[in-house]
Formats: sequence, C-alpha cells, structure tokens
Amino acid sequence: MPSYQLTVKTGTDRFAGTDSTVHCSLIGERGRSHRTHLAHWLWDDMEEGAEDKYVLESDVDLGKVWLVELEVSTSSVPDYWILGRDYWFCCRITVETPGGDTIHFPCYRWLDGCTVRLRSSVAKLAADELVPALCAHRQEEVQERKSLHRWRTSARYLPSYIDFQTIDDLPLDLKFNQVKEGDFKGSVIRALVEMQLKRFVNAPRSSWTSLEEFNKIFWNVKSPVAVYIKEHWEEDWLFAHQFLNGLNPVLIRRCGKIPDNFPVTDAMVRSSLGHGTLRQEIEKGRLYIMDYKLLDGLEGNVINEEQQYLAAPICLLHLDQHKRIMPLAIQLKQKPGVDNPIFLPTDSSLDWLQAKMWVRSADTNYHTMVSHLLLTHLVAETFCVATLRQLPAVHPLYKLLIPHLRFTVQINVQARTDLVGEGAVLSKMLAIGSNGRLLLLQRAFQNLTYSSLCLRDNLDQRGVTDLGGYYYKDDGLLVWGAIERFVAKVVDFYYGEDERVRGDREIQAWIADLTLGGLHELKGSGMPTAFQGRADLSKFLTMVIFTCSGQHAAVNNGQYDWLAWVPNSPSTLRKPPPTAKGALTMEDIMDTVPSLSQSSLQMAIAWSLTQQSEGMRSLGTYPEEHFTEEKVLTIIGEFQAELRRIEQDIHNRNNGLELKYEYLLPSTIENSITI
Repeated sequence: MPSYQLTVKTGTDRFAGTDSTVHCSLIGERGRSHRTHLAHWLWDDMEEGAEDKYVLESDVDLGKVWLVELEVSTSSVPDYWILGRDYWFCCRITVETPGGDTIHFPCYRWLDGCTVRLRSSVAKLAADELVPALCAHRQEEVQERKSLHRWRTSARYLPSYIDFQTIDDLPLDLKFNQVKEGDFKGSVIRALVEMQLKRFVNAPRSSWTSLEEFNKIFWNVKSPVAVYIKEHWEEDWLFAHQFLNGLNPVLIRRCGKIPDNFPVTDAMVRSSLGHGTLRQEIEKGRLYIMDYKLLDGLEGNVINEEQQYLAAPICLLHLDQHKRIMPLAIQLKQKPGVDNPIFLPTDSSLDWLQAKMWVRSADTNYHTMVSHLLLTHLVAETFCVATLRQLPAVHPLYKLLIPHLRFTVQINVQARTDLVGEGAVLSKMLAIGSNGRLLLLQRAFQNLTYSSLCLRDNLDQRGVTDLGGYYYKDDGLLVWGAIERFVAKVVDFYYGEDERVRGDREIQAWIADLTLGGLHELKGSGMPTAFQGRADLSKFLTMVIFTCSGQHAAVNNGQYDWLAWVPNSPSTLRKPPPTAKGALTMEDIMDTVPSLSQSSLQMAIAWSLTQQSEGMRSLGTYPEEHFTEEKVLTIIGEFQAELRRIEQDIHNRNNGLELKYEYLLPSTIENSITI
C-alpha cells in the first residue's frame, strides 16, 4: 500500500494555530488517497509556527499528485477569542511521494469550516493546463472569488472599490494580522493621547500670538528632517526644494509658456532674473511651474463652526545660476484681477511669507486627496480587486502580484470610514469641505492617464527628466528600473513569446476587469484594455508594483517630516487669501494659521500615518513561497541584489547632502500599501 509523507506548515502569526479537526486527502491522476485525520495521539497538532508530519496511505499509486484536499471543521471557541472562530492559517503542505519526489502545495490562507483544494506551487498558464480536473479547478476558484470580491461604486468619476463596508465585513484573508492590527491601533492611540496632552498643556489657548509659539507643541519630535525644517522653513530655497523632494514631489513641471491667467511680467521679476527675460529663461528651460487649478472653486471646510479657506495658486519657479530652484512669483487665485495680486520675493517679508504659506497649504491638501489617496491607495485597490477576481492562485502573475497587494483592502476600508468619510479625521483637518473633497477627487480622476502612472513617461511629460537635485526622480528611476527588469524576466520565463500573452484569457480578463470595472468612466486615459505582448504586459505590471511600493513610499513616508512644523505646511487656513499687498501684519498671519487644536491634530495624524509595523515587509521581501521554480528564485535573488546596490548608492549620495532624501531607500519602501 503506497504511503505519502506530509509536512504541514502552520503560520507564525498570533492565533495561527488551531484545535479544529483537519482531514486531508490527495488527488492524483490514478485516484484518491485515504481520507486521513491529521492528528497525533496526545500531541497538540498545528500549533503556531509548527511543522507537523503525517503519513497518508492510498490503495493505489496515485501517479502525479494534482491536488491536496483539506477539510477543516468549525470549532467552538471561548467568547473572548479575538478572531471569533478557531481559524487555522495554513502556509503550505509538502508531499513526498513513494517515488521520492517532493511537491509543495502553497496555501497561505485562514481556514475554518471549509473544504479547499490546493494546487502545486509550479505556476501554470491556462494554455498549459492539460488535465480537465485542473482546468475545472482553476475556473471554479475564479468563480468563487468573483462572487466574494465584488465591485462597488459610490459616485461617478471615481475608481470602483471592493464591496465591503466595514472591517468586520472583510474575509480574514484580507485583514491585518494581529501584529499589524496591534501596531496600527497603538500608533493611533499614542498620537491621539499626545494630541490631547498638547491641548491640555496649552489650555486655555486656542490660537497663537507668534510663530515661535508653535514650539509649544513641537516637542518629542525625533525627526531630524522636521527639526531642520523648523529652523529653515522661511528660506526660499527650502520652500522650492519641497516641490522636488518633499511631501508632494509629483507636480512640478517645466514651464513652456506663462499661462494666460498669470500676468507676470519681466519688470516684476527683474531682481531675480537679472538681465534675462521670462521668454529667454523659458527657452533655456529654466522656468518651472506649480499650478493648483484643480483646487479652483472648491468648497471650504467648516471646523468647529469656523469657516476655513483654500487657495488655488500658481507658483513660478526659476533654476538660478547656482542650479537651485527658487520661487519667482506667486498668484493665489486662478482668475487675475486687481484683487488677486502677484506676490514677489521683493515684497514685504510678511506678504511674501504668507503667499508661500498659501501655496504650501494648497500643496498639502492636494497631496492628501490626490497624490496620496487617489493615485496610490484608490488606484491600488483596483489592482487588488481585479487580481482577486480574475487570477487563480496558480497563475504566475497572481504569484507575482499578491505580495504587493497585502493588507491594502483593509487600510482602504478603514480610510473610507475613519479618515475621509463625513465627520472623519480629514473633515477636522483639511481646508477643503466634504463636497469639495469629492469634487477634487472626481476632477483628478478624470485627468488620470496611464502615462501619468508610469514614472518615466510622467517625468518626460512634465519636462523634468534632466532637472538636477531632483532626488525623487533619481531614486524613483532606480527603483522603477529594478522592478522593470525583475518583472520582464518573470514574464519572459512564463510566456516566452508574445502570442502566449495574447492567448492568455485570464490575464486579458484581468486587465479588462481592472480597466472597465475598477477604472470605469476613465475616458481617453490610454489605459490598456488588452495586452498585445510581453513588453506592454511587463510595463503595466511594473507600474502596478511601483505604485503599490515606491510611489506610495514617496508620498507617504515623509508626512511627519514635512507636516510636523505646522507653519511650513498648514493643512488649513482660517482667513481668506489676501486681496492686496502692503497692509499685512503678524497678527493677521497668526489669525490665519491653524488653531492649536487643528495644529495638534495635523501633527498627530502625520505621525500615525508614517509609523511602520513591526512586521513591515520591504520591497523585494517574499517570505511566502508562492514561487518554487529555481529559475524564478534566481530572478528574485537578482532583484534583491539590485535593490541592495540601489540602497548603497542612495546612501553614498546622501552622505554629501545637508538634507538627505531617504523616502525611496529600498529598505524603507514597503512591498504594499498597508498604511
């Protein structure tokens, strides 16, 4: 009677073990093994982190083992049990056949009260599936996933998202593990406690009388960047530096023509340009622009019954003779007029300072809602849902993508309820009101293009490919290139030729569902609805992984650095934009900046959104063994080695910088969006 040796690996997360009854059967080309209860006498099987060994017997030699079938009972648990049920996190089953072959069957799922069938770890395209039972298995898996993971749309001109309203509704496989959940809740609680303490210590003050008073809440700040910003935030070079390497380094573009609604003249900027003219500087490629036109006309917020205000500025920047980007002129509203002056570095120091603060406030609001929320979180969720709906676990591109989609659904569900919803955190922090936030997302989504999500294309379209001192660009291209080469090798290994891409009905269904279901109503975006070959498939997959890792790191990880000193990047302002120059006082500025309560909240939220979990997985870290083919493991090793070289190159560059840029160090980039 043939015997099969099984090794059952249980996960290391808290509560991964189980006391449930588990039965196992093997299904092969010649039949089925005995249904075997996986248990040892007087032994706690399937404990957290355990590898348990069992023997399964069969009446016949099964030949090739196709599937491992696990039946997991539902066990009663005490009322205090955190997960509510006695789930078991099964990592993998390893089968040793009588002939000496070793076959791995990955699972990486929470199981309870269910029967599942696991495929071997060898990735396979549908076109290579020759066994009818295995063809049926992958089709059944996709149909089951599509019924569970449904699209939902709440408003026109926004990405669709997963149809779960609360965290409690989520399947356990989409939730944080206990370590991540504990770290996330702990950071939020700590931030809120510190916020309340700052309010208490500074009671009964609600507003400020001087900029120096912001030091009263700027304690326990361990960020060297934040401390540096506090000391230098009023300097023009640092104001402009932030458009390259700060919180929102994705908007600056080369100015090819002064906008018609921005009537800046040569006479206005002569002290900055010397003998040059605006036209000459444009021709030399030395003028750059920040235009926040998407903010124009948005409804302002009301916080604690006090009206808040937002500008839609245009800021002209100049690459000076020292190769530094410097501000040249600022207009705070889109429509020119006598009540909309153009502010200049030669104006009074208070006029110029407040003009820069209005730009920084606009940039902070745009960053929060568009660069961060929409263009990483919400777009990434469409990648995640389409992958869960259309790709079976045996598909090589499911194995490639799934580590980069980990925990993204939960963080987005949580954001919709606790961060961006009506009455949630951002409604108490940002200058934009709830209707304005929705309208801004809709405007930005309608402007979204495929090329804007692809770093090289994006930089080229903005005319900044050759801009020096742009470390987001430099480091981003290094990371993009490493991901691009990694992805291309994986795609080439499994597809080999373009015809196999065109014939892969599952990946074609994936891109169609993603584009037409997730990114619906996105017209003229250039987003593909089908793949014609390996090159366009590889480029799209590179974009997906970079968006979920490097791009999110670039717009997330610096939030506390750049927002902690509130005057540098005020999330809201309490008086309307000035309509004239020359009459401003420091008292006017202090009446405009965020209140004590708003400032403390800004610091607290920025801190909590940049705290990495103990279980953070950096880019290229794949502890779950979805791939086992030697060639692919070699490709992964090459990717990891390239990331280590990039890390060292960035460190070497940073050694010569007064203000280091570290947001795209591979070790600080998380594999997926989890915060």
